[in-house]
Amino acid sequence: MGRQPIHPRPGSAFSLGSKLAVAAPYLWLLGFFLVPFLIVVKISLSETAIAQPPYTPVLDVAAGWQGIRDFVAGLSFANYITIAGDDLYVFSYLKSLKVAAVSTALLLLCGLPLAYAMARAPRSVRPLLVTLVVLPFWTSFLIRVYAWINILQRDGLLNQALLWLGLIDQPTTWLATDTAVYIGLVYSYLPFMVLPLYASLEKLDETLLEAAADLGCPRWRAFFVITIPLALPGLGAGALLCFIPIVGEFVIPDLLGGSDAAMIGQTLWTEFFANKDWPVASAVAVVLVVLLVAPISVYQYLQTREIEGRPRGRPRGGRRGGP
Repeated sequence: MGRQPIHPRPGSAFSLGSKLAVAAPYLWLLGFFLVPFLIVVKISLSETAIAQPPYTPVLDVAAGWQGIRDFVAGLSFANYITIAGDDLYVFSYLKSLKVAAVSTALLLLCGLPLAYAMARAPRSVRPLLVTLVVLPFWTSFLIRVYAWINILQRDGLLNQALLWLGLIDQPTTWLATDTAVYIGLVYSYLPFMVLPLYASLEKLDETLLEAAADLGCPRWRAFFVITIPLALPGLGAGALLCFIPIVGEFVIPDLLGGSDAAMIGQTLWTEFFANKDWPVASAVAVVLVVLLVAPISVYQYLQTREIEGRPRGRPRGGRRGGP
């Protein structure tokens, strides 16, 4: 008998492909997040210099071990001490966190009823409603913000509408105020709140609401007892998708807000491009990332606890322990 041909083990190629598929996101994060972040951390430990690049020390690999020792010896935490001792940066962080928290709460108040109405609409209409929610993304973000400048100016559409309705006697100042910033933020980030909530509410089992109604539970109570808890994953995802970018927002506060209290994004831009102080700007960015990692970690922890504490589903076939 001839020798049997050796065939590759079934699943070996699939195993390699699955490993590559799992490794791809980590390689992406390593190359496009971790490495740039480490570069920013290195710059934040440097000192400002009138040179190119505008900071020292610079790693000189050609100098060998002595160059590495000089490089490490030149790093310091002076920029972080400067940030901690300057009220400008502290107030900018606090202002950004406050604006992000209030904006996220307003987005939740506006987005939850809208997402609930979309999820309870007929299935034939839901794709159209989702398209209407994402429709503003078809226009440039900057153009939409400039459109709000025309709407909120003293002789803009908002004041004209309020005067026509008799709600005000004279034009009100909207631009260069916190109110204008909140309006711009809620308008711009509303789809990021609506879509995750809609995804959670659409999967809601309506038989649970019918069962609650059969047991005499009012509709408003069923909404808070059944609908809201089941929508918490979408609520948390939407809150993070809104809160995190709003903290570092630059365009909307710069165009619609005033100059009395700048957010951290505006302070970061000023240090980089106006003051040319890359080390301090990098330190501001590193502290901002650390602040944003906290809510993400809390959300991940709560999600993990929910998954681990979720009871396993009963097997098909009826009651537990039955035939």
